[in-house]
Amino acid sequence: MTAWDDVRAWLMQRSAPYTVRYGDPLRFAGQDLPAPERLRVPTRHGSVPVHLYRPVGSAEPPPVVVHLHGGAFVMRYPEMDDWWCRYLVATTGAAVANVDWSVAPQVRYPVGHEQAADVTAELAAHGGEYGVDGRRLVVSGFSAGGNVAASVCLQVRDEGTASPVLQVLGVPALDLAADVPDGPGMVDPGLRRLVRRVYFPDAARRAEAYASPLLAEDLSGLPPTVVMTGERDALRPDGDRYAARLRDAGVDVTHDVSPGCDHYFLTEDPVRARSTMAMVAEHVRAACGLPPPEGRQGH
Repeated sequence: MTAWDDVRAWLMQRSAPYTVRYGDPLRFAGQDLPAPERLRVPTRHGSVPVHLYRPVGSAEPPPVVVHLHGGAFVMRYPEMDDWWCRYLVATTGAAVANVDWSVAPQVRYPVGHEQAADVTAELAAHGGEYGVDGRRLVVSGFSAGGNVAASVCLQVRDEGTASPVLQVLGVPALDLAADVPDGPGMVDPGLRRLVRRVYFPDAARRAEAYASPLLAEDLSGLPPTVVMTGERDALRPDGDRYAARLRDAGVDVTHDVSPGCDHYFLTEDPVRARSTMAMVAEHVRAACGLPPPEGRQGH
């Protein structure tokens, strides 16, 4: 890692609010929901901002989806997944806690991962204080956030601090220890190597289970899982292998591959995205014991 690496990461982070627009074509439902409530949730690394989206007209505390946004471990911009949070709230009736976890260059692994696990544990144990039902908790994440989501489920399993009913992993990066192969794609080799240098600078720690869930020795006892990958995505092998390993460990897995798509697997095919997103919403509803909201299926 060099000072220039940190500068590049910082510039990517600062530009994210102006350059990240991949979710704009995916605003199928929930755009009439109010703005999320801005909370601060305690963790071992200090309080962390959380954007809490609530369903309208819920008589009882709703289940909660803890969502971890993507951004290559350098873009601290939870708003990039606002479309996803709104969609899940509108189509499932669950609340969504969009976690503003810390990234490089301000912090290094495992800070962001531990923040996310602590937020999950806090909502599981004290959900009533936040107006949600922490007994019915889902963990979700895209790309780098998919890595963190998988890590969270391992951490809370090992620590006994939460029992998610489902994990949703979209185009996840799950092996940060393997050599990065050369080749084309949206997630290019240069970016993948930069991520390792700035957020995982200690090469020895990249093979830890919480950094690289694919390398975890034991995957048993994890919640039912939805794994979504893009056919042409450079990270597809991580998701494919994780889905297979989870099945071998006795975990119920739904593995969905978007044909012909790269890393922005939903944006590249918005027509198919409707069915993919509806499939996830159905899994969330089933895991949380929620009926389909009347007239708000979003497809």
